[in-house]
Amino acid sequence: MQNEPAHNKVRVEARGVALAYGKTQVLRDINLMVEPGEFFALLGPSGSGKSTLLRLIAGFNIAQAGSILIDGRDITAVPPWQRDVGMVFQSYALWPHMTVAQNVAFGLEERRLSRDEVKRRTQAALDLVGLGEFAARRPNQLSGGQQQRVALARTIAIEPKVLLLDEPLSNLDARLRVRMRHELTLLQKKLGITTIFVTHDQEEALTTSDRIAVMDQGVIQQVGTPTQLYDSPANRFVAEFVGTINLLAGSIESETAATAMFMSPDLGRFSLPRSGDMPEHGPVQLLFRPHAARVRTAPDGDDALWIPGTLVTREFLGESVRYGVETRAGMLIADRPHLSGEPDYAPGQAVHLGISASQLRVLKT
Repeated sequence: MQNEPAHNKVRVEARGVALAYGKTQVLRDINLMVEPGEFFALLGPSGSGKSTLLRLIAGFNIAQAGSILIDGRDITAVPPWQRDVGMVFQSYALWPHMTVAQNVAFGLEERRLSRDEVKRRTQAALDLVGLGEFAARRPNQLSGGQQQRVALARTIAIEPKVLLLDEPLSNLDARLRVRMRHELTLLQKKLGITTIFVTHDQEEALTTSDRIAVMDQGVIQQVGTPTQLYDSPANRFVAEFVGTINLLAGSIESETAATAMFMSPDLGRFSLPRSGDMPEHGPVQLLFRPHAARVRTAPDGDDALWIPGTLVTREFLGESVRYGVETRAGMLIADRPHLSGEPDYAPGQAVHLGISASQLRVLKT
């Protein structure tokens, strides 16, 4: 490690991994491929199995079925200290009685490196995270963000093949969390190290990751880029977990090569552009995001589905205003950018929501 660590980018695989605690199935047939040098997120609610999967990769848990591979090598039975994997914990796990430099050097000393090598790697890692001048301080003399960077430096210093991050930003306040996730992304790209990041925060996952695996009840629901998950969710769970949604219930009645006819008991019939995953017929739900809905006092074009309703709620969110509109299809949500001086809508007002057909997605029921 000179000015920055040099890593060979490696692939991480999980093949048919399963784990249960008693009768509780925590992971169910997990098959996953993390590409070399990728920043990959495991996203899901508490109890979804994401941290358990991360600990399996680290070697702190043992799968009852399946295997874990790093760079094509099966490490399922390899103890944690021989896996060449570095992990940053949610609590940072810094020793309060040691200086910053001593905390970072600890893992290097355990590997019985020379004193000069330990000193060089420690300083290089601290310089990389912008804490070179803080080597003599103790953790309690640092901010939360600085402590997180010390934990990162300690892990980077051992030059692992894979970096594992277990909700490392959850203890930071909102503004610092945004700044640190930006710094974390830049650092990962600079290092080029394969990184797996566990979070329950969809905004963190969307803004940092190359790809994301959304997990629920021990099952991977969908893997894709942030844009793919947001624009084309595989099911209702993914759609609701990765953002806010509106749903319109109905059925596909007929279909041509280019269009399909959607029948809504509340809104009537309207035509949709055909998509590859659209069923030929049968019950479906149409999904659209709140920002895709235009709010008007009357329809102002024929390029959209227009839904009449009454504005019931208004929430000012700073950059946008969120409206709740009661319609024949139920309560629908629309987000409108807030621009100073523009006319606003008030609760009780009659409005129309306009959604372009291109912004409607089909969810199979």
